[in-house]
Amino acid sequence: MDHCTTSDLISLEQALEKMLSQIMPLQQTESVELTNAAGRITATPVISPIDVPPFANSAMDGYAVRVNELNANTALPVAGKAFAGAPFTEQWPANTCIRIMTGAPIPAGADAVVMQEQAEVSDQGVCFNAPVVAGQNIRLAGEDILQGAHVLPAGVKLGPAQLPLLASLGIAELQVMRKLKVALFSTGDELQRVGQPLQAGQIYDTNRFAVRLMLEQLGCSVIDLGIIRDDQAALRAAFIEADQQADVVISSGGVSVGEADYTKKMLDELGEISFWKLAIKPGKPFAFGKLNHAWFCGLPGNPVSAALTFYQLVQPLLAKLAGHTEWQLPPRLKARALTPLKKSPGRLDFQRGIFSSNADGELQVSTTGHQGSHIFSSYSQGNCFIVLERQRGSVAAGEMVEIEPFNALLRS
Repeated sequence: MDHCTTSDLISLEQALEKMLSQIMPLQQTESVELTNAAGRITATPVISPIDVPPFANSAMDGYAVRVNELNANTALPVAGKAFAGAPFTEQWPANTCIRIMTGAPIPAGADAVVMQEQAEVSDQGVCFNAPVVAGQNIRLAGEDILQGAHVLPAGVKLGPAQLPLLASLGIAELQVMRKLKVALFSTGDELQRVGQPLQAGQIYDTNRFAVRLMLEQLGCSVIDLGIIRDDQAALRAAFIEADQQADVVISSGGVSVGEADYTKKMLDELGEISFWKLAIKPGKPFAFGKLNHAWFCGLPGNPVSAALTFYQLVQPLLAKLAGHTEWQLPPRLKARALTPLKKSPGRLDFQRGIFSSNADGELQVSTTGHQGSHIFSSYSQGNCFIVLERQRGSVAAGEMVEIEPFNALLRS
């Protein structure tokens, strides 16, 4: 039975503020090729070395013209053709037009492009059946990006929206923050590695498997130290090894009531660690602090609690340490509960839910079912957290609640 009172508990916001106020981003950077830059964080602002587009070009398939030569009663002979990659470079006679394709450089002297749908071709040449305005259907040099413009600030995670942009600038390599090195292990004699048969009284080591996957999605280099048995010497050796190799050490298990005294005594010798009772459900036990070299996060042993505390606390810590200045959790949204939600006042409750839009475009959400901290299937079935306020009690169907959609760590 848990005898702590609500006054013993620290809020999620307080815990996150305490953690992030101590963290400073790493300073080490490295140069990587653009083709290997996916998921990396920009270390310096990216400046455009060229204009984009680099030259004025046609936005349409049609005809390049000089507007002052147009006459409604006169057809213009076609003097030549301009293609993307094969511009028109010959002498351009007066009172003629040039057949031009999308993306082709605008011939010198042309001040408009008439789309082919507004052109009538005959043996005498081309007549145009719509008004023509100077500048129409011409993409100007630098219209998208000017040479010398700041394209991306430092601290941006590079992905499908950014990398093609950099490729369009001809940037072959750039400076990025070095990857975080994170050491990971689980503690407990009851744990068995995934893929091995369970012995009597054993369970599979879900936490380390889940946390490793999330670390890899965040772009961290993972140092997996496996399962550490309930042995003081083995645990001490694991902490020392992890501290020497990593920027962050993450363990699961060993931080709840009845375990913390032993772990705390050992960790006090290796650094400065705080053991917190968080005012959240699931995930009350949590440890954070500094070892001799690395930061340390101790996750609860229950699988759902470990995943939630990683998602809500460790994820933003790693983002700040990695220099990812634009990182943020998904915004919380209002939704109507379709099912009753059981809750007792006292802790901020992150229940797993399934949200969707109804016919009127209103968000609605239902529970994934049993919300026990050992029911990891609630993550695979859900697509959001239902975030119930600390002092709120049970929720009836039809009431409004806040939801926080899962980001990529919990939803593919």
